[in-house]
Amino acid sequence: MIKKAFLFSIFSLTLLFTTSCATSQSQTDQHEHEDTLESFNRAMFTFNYNVDKYVLKPVAKGYRAITTPDVRTRVYSAYLNIKEPMFAANQLLQGEFKQSGISLSRFVINSTLGLAGTFDVATAWGLEQKKDDFETTLAKWCVPDGPYIVLPFIGPSTPRAFAGLMVDSFASPVYWLTNDHDDGIYAYGAYIAAKSIIIREASLELGDDLERNSVDFYTTMKSAYLQNKTDMPNCFNDTQTNAAYDFDFGIEDEEQTFDEMEAE
Repeated sequence: MIKKAFLFSIFSLTLLFTTSCATSQSQTDQHEHEDTLESFNRAMFTFNYNVDKYVLKPVAKGYRAITTPDVRTRVYSAYLNIKEPMFAANQLLQGEFKQSGISLSRFVINSTLGLAGTFDVATAWGLEQKKDDFETTLAKWCVPDGPYIVLPFIGPSTPRAFAGLMVDSFASPVYWLTNDHDDGIYAYGAYIAAKSIIIREASLELGDDLERNSVDFYTTMKSAYLQNKTDMPNCFNDTQTNAAYDFDFGIEDEEQTFDEMEAE
């Protein structure tokens, strides 16, 4: 009960933060806003950079060292399969009923014939995956993005993106499977940690390339993150441009980056 109340409080505060910040956001262009929180953002960026440098990146390298590319592909496929119910729920909220049914079908097929999702049987059958998170749902509901902010451990974000991340986290099947157990919070924490390592391993080279070619790494990451969001539904500007970067900056939108890294 305490756990549920705590999570409900976080969710409520997140939506309140999103609404309050959204009211000050220009409706002419959601992404070309000023970095009004730059001092805070740079401090958080430095904190996250050090956490990554001394903790996450070494662990990700260790994970790569003890696994083969095929093993990592199977693990990542299983991770994506876990997210299919979340994709389906967001597609339902967006009115994409057919695609929602496809996502649920993919989950059933890959969870059984695909050996717990380690193999993507559904795609071979013509059921293509479509990844939709709650931020996309909020964007389709015309919720503005809000100001750019760097969050501890999470990294580059916006109020809308953070709200979407929180909802998606609580909608995860892993969360609900562990929710009724006394030690469920630890099991879910282990899942989050494992997911972060999997995602970080997939972007090792790309992250190093961005840093090596940057005069100001903070500015490069901010620009890349905002440009990577330009394919989001935009109720306030009919003109959209393609993202100039295909780098994963959050923990919930990493699939395209992983696919590209595995293809190299």
